[in-house]
Amino acid sequence: MSSPTVPAVVGVIGGGRMGAGIAQSFAAAGSSVTVVESGAQAAAAAVDRIATGLRRAAERGRLAEPAEQVLARVTTAESVDGLAPGTGLVVEAVPENAALKAGLLAAAEAAVDDTTVLATNTSSLSVTELAAALKVPGRFLGMHFFNPVPASELIEIVVAPETSPEVVRAALDWTGALGKKDVVVKDSPGFASSRLGLALGLEAIRMVEEGVAEPEAIDDAMSLGYKHPMGPLRLTDLVGLDVRLAIAEYLHATLGERFAPPQLLRDKVARGELGRKSGQGFYTWH
Repeated sequence: MSSPTVPAVVGVIGGGRMGAGIAQSFAAAGSSVTVVESGAQAAAAAVDRIATGLRRAAERGRLAEPAEQVLARVTTAESVDGLAPGTGLVVEAVPENAALKAGLLAAAEAAVDDTTVLATNTSSLSVTELAAALKVPGRFLGMHFFNPVPASELIEIVVAPETSPEVVRAALDWTGALGKKDVVVKDSPGFASSRLGLALGLEAIRMVEEGVAEPEAIDDAMSLGYKHPMGPLRLTDLVGLDVRLAIAEYLHATLGERFAPPQLLRDKVARGELGRKSGQGFYTWH
């Protein structure tokens, strides 16, 4: 039985931290990758992120080829019309805005071949509702990557009611070819990872808000006591407090009061304390 391989040609819509990581991972596995970004400056920044990630991977002995050789497989385009012919997979990785995602996915569907698989990297939005923007929803599913993408072990495969079994099998093969593990979940608010991770994170924030313990103590309780790689508050800083708030608001609207965002989370976001990316969250980052 032959080993699974990545698609020869991959498109990634969005070149931020997640999109760049997805592009880096596929390029390192052998794909030619087109990153779609709006404008030359944003496209150049995306390439810089990928180049930096590849250099770090090479320094850690995690690349099978020189970083420059992998980077040569990455190109950019300023719209989905620039996606390369024969693209096997397009992954959308723009911010968590349903209208933005749906519009870009519909445009991508019109630009690529009938056989191209379309995927969203959303961490919480309804894959079923995004599929409604497509003419052929059967070729669409969620491929939820985790940050930082090149080092993470997991891809959460999210299956909507109309997703075809063939598309699911292809996504599972690609996950294996990237050297990652899969979990397959039915489309539901927050899927498995975001729903469980957010529940723990919100409760940790409430504990800080109520003065139960300092962030370091709460995180140590989970990392030392339960062997989590990092505590829920440090993870919140890594993900971004604004991202966590947006997911909480969505799950609050769809699943009820148990996902109501704590006021402390709202206040920190309002003050611009977004975590590592702003330098201050529950921790100070330098």
